[in-house]
Amino acid sequence: MPAADAFLDSNVLIYALSEEKEERAKRDRAVELISSVDFGISYQVVMEIWVVATRKMVRPAPAARTAAFIENLMEFPCVPGTEGLYRQAVQLTARFGIHPYDAAIIAAAQELGAQTVYSEDLNHGQDYDGIRVLNPFRD
Repeated sequence: MPAADAFLDSNVLIYALSEEKEERAKRDRAVELISSVDFGISYQVVMEIWVVATRKMVRPAPAARTAAFIENLMEFPCVPGTEGLYRQAVQLTARFGIHPYDAAIIAAAQELGAQTVYSEDLNHGQDYDGIRVLNPFRD
C-alpha cells in the first residue's frame, strides 16, 4: 500500500468543488491542502465526494466536472474497501464511540501510515491511535 503523511476527508475535499460565495475561504483552503500536502484518500471518500457533489450540494456540480476532479484525486494513494478495513473500523467505532464512517476514515489513514487526518467532522486535535485530527477550517 502506498504511503502518505495525511488523509483528506471528503468533507474537506468537497469544498474544492463549491461555487458558493460563503464557502470561498473553505474552497481556497481545500485547494491549498490538495496542492501542498502529501495526502491519500479512500474509496469511501471518492464515493462520498461523488454523491455530495452531484446530488447534495446547494448547486450540484456537473457530473463531468466531478468525475474530472475525482480522476485527479485518484493520482494520490487510495485505500480500497476491504475486509481488514471494515474490521479495523468496527474496532475503532467500539473503542472511540465514533460513527462507523468516521472510523473507516481513521482506519484508512492508519493503512496509509498517515499521521494526520484533515476533517471537519471528527474532534479537532484528538488522537485516535496515533492519528491526529485537524479541522483545517478552524481559526
